[in-house]
Amino acid sequence: MKTKLELQQDIIAALRTVKDPEINVNIYELGLVYRIDINDNNDVEIDMTMTAPNCPMAEDMLIWTRDAVKQVEDVKAVNINLVFDPPWTTEMLSEEAKLELNMF
Repeated sequence: MKTKLELQQDIIAALRTVKDPEINVNIYELGLVYRIDINDNNDVEIDMTMTAPNCPMAEDMLIWTRDAVKQVEDVKAVNINLVFDPPWTTEMLSEEAKLELNMF
């Protein structure tokens, strides 16, 4: 069985496969994932947000995120919480996302 650190790295890799369909950058680099919690049973809880509160793709993105994380070996259950505090801003973009979006 993987360590929690290895499992977290695998979960982050899975999150990087989920792209915001309007921006075409993965949700992890966009800074949409606020928290990843892994309990002792390898149940995963994720707090994430959208780039806008009225995002028309929010429900689909939550499903894509849950499905991607469920595919990670050793993950037992996945719960995704949609949160809007703090509100997302472009300051949450990773350096990689800023490069992809030509924001330098």
